[in-house]
Amino acid sequence: MSATAGSRGRRTESELVADVRSAVLEELAEVGVGRLTMEGVAKRAATAKTSLYRHWGTPHDILLDALEHEFPQEPVSPNSDNLREDLIRSLRLMTEWLATPTARAVASIISEQARYPELTRAVYANIFDAKGGRFTRTVLSHYAEHGWFSAELVTPVVADIGEALVLKHALDAGALPDADVLAAIVDQAILPAVGVAAPAGSRHAEET
Repeated sequence: MSATAGSRGRRTESELVADVRSAVLEELAEVGVGRLTMEGVAKRAATAKTSLYRHWGTPHDILLDALEHEFPQEPVSPNSDNLREDLIRSLRLMTEWLATPTARAVASIISEQARYPELTRAVYANIFDAKGGRFTRTVLSHYAEHGWFSAELVTPVVADIGEALVLKHALDAGALPDADVLAAIVDQAILPAVGVAAPAGSRHAEET
């Protein structure tokens, strides 16, 4: 349980919001999308329903807020001078996120998109698209804007390469890819797709 009544003093507003965000993810994991209620979230967060309604109108609103708060934004090197490392960092950020309760919550929602299409659309519009759409897309678009390659090369298929190969590896191997696999994805798939050679001397550049 995220918080237990009587186990702590009076919470600040920010502490309450943090507890509610954690509670909604825990509640979703236990009961599923269809049985998510304000009552259940309030009980798990050890607060009154009225406290929830001051911030959110429905349990799905709480869920979306929690997902948006926890979803990472991929960084870009300030000098825009290391495309390869920025791409690897983006994929590493993805693998770290995939190990979190937030990622499991997203998977739960998407698996029930036929029953909850509006919730699924909100996940894509308010969370994924708001932070770049795909891991690596922000980096690829940034470097295209700085003249490393044509922006026309950053197609939806190219933007999907990194995510798709990370997920395929996880499915095939039963584990998230390690640093070597992430580097291979970048060197052998993403960089060639935008016409950029892997740096000379890199292990994966020598393999291609």
